[in-house]
Amino acid sequence: MEKILITPRSYGKTDSSVLDLIKEAGYEPVVNPYGQILNKEQMQQELADCVGVIIGVDPLDAEVLACAPKLRAIAKYGVGTDNIDKEYCAAHNIPVSITQGANANAVADYAFSLICACARKIPYINGLCHEKKWNKVLGLDIYGKTIGIMGLGAIGKGVAKRAAGFGMRVLAYDVFWNDEYAAENNIQFAQPEEIFKTCDFISLHLPLTDDTRNIINADSIALMKPNCVLINTARGGLIDEKALIDALWDGKIAGAGVDVFNEEPPANEALYQLDNLIMGSHCAASTNGASETMSRMATENLLRDLKK
Repeated sequence: MEKILITPRSYGKTDSSVLDLIKEAGYEPVVNPYGQILNKEQMQQELADCVGVIIGVDPLDAEVLACAPKLRAIAKYGVGTDNIDKEYCAAHNIPVSITQGANANAVADYAFSLICACARKIPYINGLCHEKKWNKVLGLDIYGKTIGIMGLGAIGKGVAKRAAGFGMRVLAYDVFWNDEYAAENNIQFAQPEEIFKTCDFISLHLPLTDDTRNIINADSIALMKPNCVLINTARGGLIDEKALIDALWDGKIAGAGVDVFNEEPPANEALYQLDNLIMGSHCAASTNGASETMSRMATENLLRDLKK
C-alpha cells in the first residue's frame, strides 16, 4: 500500500477522521513517530517510500526530496512554504498546496495575546505572585497606541481588527496594497522605516523571502522607540536573533514576543536568559479549530493532487 507521511504533531489530534479519509482513499498514513520536528536525516528516512507528505515546518530541501523518488504531491499544513524547495518541486512536477486562511484567526489571536502579555509583563507578574511576592509592576499602555503591522494578509488583517478594538492607530506595510480595504478599516500605509520609527508595537506577518530575511536587524532596531514591543508569529528568519538579543539585553526596546525561531528549539542559550522576551514553541496556530481545519484542508489538498 502506498504511504503518506504526516509530520505535524497537531494533525488529527481532536478529529481523527482525517486519517480515515487517507485510508479510505487507499493509502497508509505514517504519523510522525518522533514527537518533534523532524531533522533532515529523519525526513530522508521517513519519506523514502512515500508518495505524499503533509508537512509542517520540517525540512523539505533538495537533499531530502532527492531521497523520495516516489513522491508525487506535497500538502503544507499551514501557509509558509520557505522550508520547501519549490524549484525542485516544479522541476519534478510535484505540486505543493497550502491551507490558505485555515489558521488566520488563531494566529491573530496569539499575536495580540503576545502584545498584551509583553506590554503588561503578565508572565513576569505571574511568576512573582507564585512566589508570594505581591509587587506592583509597571507595564506599558496599549489602548490608543500605534501599532505597525508588517504584512497585511489574512493574519495581519486579523491583528488590525483586534487593534481597532483597542482604539489603536494602525499603520501597515505590504507589497500588495489594497487602498479600498485600508480606507474602510482605518489602516494607513507606511514604509518599514516609518513603522520602525513611530510605532509602539510592531507585529510581523511577512513571508520569508530573500527581501524579508533579517528585515529586523541592528539598523532597524536602532530606529525603534525604547518602549517598543516587537512581535513575531510569522517566520524566525525575519529577525536577526543576535541583534534582537543585544537589543533586549541592553534595553534598546522594551520587549518581544516570539513564537518562531531560526532553529527550533533555539540553541542560543542567551535567549533563555531574557526576562523581557516571551518565547513560544511555534504554537500560534495550535487551537482545536485551526488544527482541525488545517488537517482536513491539507488532507483534501493532498488526495486531490495525488489523483492528478
